[in-house]
Amino acid sequence: MIEMSRAAFEGLVAQALDEVPEELAGLIDNVAVFVEDEPPAGDPELLGIYEGIPLTERGHYYGGVLPDRITIYRNPTLKICETVDDVVEEVHITVVHEIAHHFGIDDARLHELGYG
Repeated sequence: MIEMSRAAFEGLVAQALDEVPEELAGLIDNVAVFVEDEPPAGDPELLGIYEGIPLTERGHYYGGVLPDRITIYRNPTLKICETVDDVVEEVHITVVHEIAHHFGIDDARLHELGYG
């Protein structure tokens, strides 16, 4: 397991968000991104999660709701990485993976695209 401060990890998440192409970033709607140290107790290896209503499922009724949440989990990510470069890559993959869920892309398609 690699050691990395929460602030440094949050910086990598921010960097990954900044690297989302403008044409996609401009389509992200009503989403807040968080970093937590630990995932829910029932899923200790979870690296990230998207919670909300994907854009593909929002209808005319959508409005006045709290933002969707993307949460990236620091400790499970650090546990599977051996170098800082590994952490950078894994954070990027996880952020893209969770944003893709916001766009309605499922896990099977993400695995096909290399973002499993």
